[in-house]
Amino acid sequence: MTGKKVLIIDDESSIREMIAIALEMAGYEYFEAENIQQGHEIVVDHRPDLILVDWMMPGGSGIELTRRLKKDSTTAEIPVIILTAKSEEDNKIQGLEVGADDYITKPFSPRELVARLKAVLRRATPQGVDDPIEIEGLVLDPISQRVTIGSRPLDMGPTEYRLLKFLMTHQERAYSRAQLLDQVWGGNVYVEERTVDVHIRRLRKAIGSSHDFLIQTVRGTGYRFSAKRSV
Repeated sequence: MTGKKVLIIDDESSIREMIAIALEMAGYEYFEAENIQQGHEIVVDHRPDLILVDWMMPGGSGIELTRRLKKDSTTAEIPVIILTAKSEEDNKIQGLEVGADDYITKPFSPRELVARLKAVLRRATPQGVDDPIEIEGLVLDPISQRVTIGSRPLDMGPTEYRLLKFLMTHQERAYSRAQLLDQVWGGNVYVEERTVDVHIRRLRKAIGSSHDFLIQTVRGTGYRFSAKRSV
């Protein structure tokens, strides 16, 4: 598995199924949506690594969604590939001008789609972003999604993993519970802010007493990840 998640937005189930099979064979995880509204909810909740969206659909277009995502600072960096039967140059230019990263004209082969998708992801992924992160002997590997201390693997749930990954990639900054909920759980998930405290406790327990000092409570704010021991 590549560890990359792709969102497919298309109102034709046969197209979604064809793309899903191609992605699965290439080692990608995927989400499916049959309309723009459903697709946007998945973007907010799951933060996919790339979006494949059809140009024309009932209730909204891929162009409208792309424009909306690119104007939002929390989703602007997610690459978008527009799928369409439109092949005229003006339409391609319109798609690229609203921020789409590529444009594929139907019909297309699964091999072409995967090749174009890989190229877009390479351009969108900064060098080293998939490299393991190591802090004070605590190692998080984004590709295998494993966390270890020395040679010992740590047992933690998917929410604790996402929380740890966010904190390790945003060190030395204090985040409120509300900010962590938005970044880790997603903006469409309605849970109590104290839920963050529960998962922080689980995360500290998972990494053990030798390293739990890395996750620091910031009074009146929330939490911070730091290798500097708080006084």
